[in-house]
Amino acid sequence: MKQISTADITENVVRLCKEANYFLREDVLAALKEAHDKEESPVARQVLDHILQNAEIAAKEQMPLCQDCGLAIVFIDLGQDVHVTGGDLYEAIDEGVRQGYADGYLRKSAVKQPFSARVNTRDNTPAIVHTRIVPGDRLRITVAPKGGGSENMSRFAVLKPAQGRQGVIDFVVKAVEEAGSNPCPPTIVGVGIGGSAEKAMILAKRALLRTVGEPSPDPEIAELERELLQRINDTGVGSGGVGGTITSLAVHVETHPAHIASLPVAVNLQCHSARHKEAVL
Repeated sequence: MKQISTADITENVVRLCKEANYFLREDVLAALKEAHDKEESPVARQVLDHILQNAEIAAKEQMPLCQDCGLAIVFIDLGQDVHVTGGDLYEAIDEGVRQGYADGYLRKSAVKQPFSARVNTRDNTPAIVHTRIVPGDRLRITVAPKGGGSENMSRFAVLKPAQGRQGVIDFVVKAVEEAGSNPCPPTIVGVGIGGSAEKAMILAKRALLRTVGEPSPDPEIAELERELLQRINDTGVGSGGVGGTITSLAVHVETHPAHIASLPVAVNLQCHSARHKEAVL
């Protein structure tokens, strides 16, 4: 059995918090450049120019891409043959977030007692951790800071099964259209279909981790993604909400079997600063 120390976990989370906030991944940059080339609106193209310039400056100066450095969302894929030593896994993650947000001069956005006092925790902890047990002897850590503007536009509904594919399309497109400029488009749209309420929401968020524009390996789902993207871009919301032909860079759909009486659908929007970095220990 492979042993991985909590000290190594903390060290990697520190690094990932900073890197995710400073550097856009190559697939995101490529998608933004492609959007710029395809955009027909001069004003929206100018918005995309500024987005690309911002990413270049952030990387060069190693400063946050956005003033909203997000809640610390951490995905853990824990190999079943891994033994974590030296302490508690979740405490190690929180310590990494604590150090990373302090060392990286990243804004701390977490507040406790959210329905009343809303006092800032001052170190962006506790992290929101999603863990799954997977085969193997590796530990994959993915840090995905999520800003409030896009997260606030999340939507969930349990449709009637008879609404089917068209019902899903109508719900997702309406969610993006009503969000308008709030999630800082061009967005990446994560869609979770099936499972239970919480499963659909997790599917939608995990969908955002996929390489931008990489289609589902399932041909039926890939076709749904293509139609959704076309319908969304036809809304004319555009980059920055100023109008245009590119509202979203990609739509990623993940599915799970559902109850015979239910059709859960979740939408999680990701702003153009699609931030996530990963390490495999």
